[in-house]
Amino acid sequence: MSPDQHTFEDPSKKYSDIDTTAQSQGGPGLDADLVQKADRGEKSYRGAGRLEGRKALITGADSGIGAAVAIAFAREGADIALSYLPEEEEDAQGVVALIQEAGRTAVAIPGDLTDVNYCRELVERSVTELGGLDILINNAGKQQHVEDLLDLSDEQFDETFKTNVYAMFWVTKAALKHMGPGSTIINTSSIQAYQPSENLVDYATTKASINTFSKALAQQLAPKGIRVNVVAPGPIWTPLQTAGGQPTEALPDFGEDTPLGRPGQPAELAPAYVFLASGESSYVSGETLHVNGGMPTP
Repeated sequence: MSPDQHTFEDPSKKYSDIDTTAQSQGGPGLDADLVQKADRGEKSYRGAGRLEGRKALITGADSGIGAAVAIAFAREGADIALSYLPEEEEDAQGVVALIQEAGRTAVAIPGDLTDVNYCRELVERSVTELGGLDILINNAGKQQHVEDLLDLSDEQFDETFKTNVYAMFWVTKAALKHMGPGSTIINTSSIQAYQPSENLVDYATTKASINTFSKALAQQLAPKGIRVNVVAPGPIWTPLQTAGGQPTEALPDFGEDTPLGRPGQPAELAPAYVFLASGESSYVSGETLHVNGGMPTP
């Protein structure tokens, strides 16, 4: 049997064969173009029916963490709507195929989350084609390193906030009227909300905003039986890092400063989202689950 998420092994030695070779991609970056492929759980995630019959909308579902979550959710029994940029179609169709191989429905809905109208249409189409909605994963993110604040343009600052914060607000607001008791919302934050890097001022600020949005909303929705939680990843090997998320020269050492001494893989995030989406976490709301290789947080 191939190793899966239940395999007992030394976490500091896991994925030692993956070298985050320095490379650069244009645009949002594609899993298909990574020199060293990220593990999204294609061969390493084994489902157990923990989300049987659930209906999930995942933003940023074409690659990286979002793709790993989509694959895991499908293998746990959920039908899935995927949001992604049109230029990420190649990656998205690969994920659609894996969802369908798991015997679940996949609804691909490309578009730009910085457009409020797309956000609203995304939810309505997800509800129509899935037959409802009870899991929302706000995962899509924009991250571009800028070494000097004077070089951080108004346009980039605005787009980072629209992608990471406004889209979360727009999609969540549109989704709530369709979500009943037992539904869950999971938002993706980052270690950057707690240990911000000097060259990620705008990105880190949005991730802190996601934390406060989520904790406030969790209190508001708890009496309605809807739980809101956060997953805060550490350094995870995804196309985002190679498409301007990190300086190219820093990639060979990416993640080595964590206590486990390596970057994480998207497949290592998926079980956290499955737990928070499932009934196993029924008394967990307003919580942040850190998956960061042991990096301390306040």
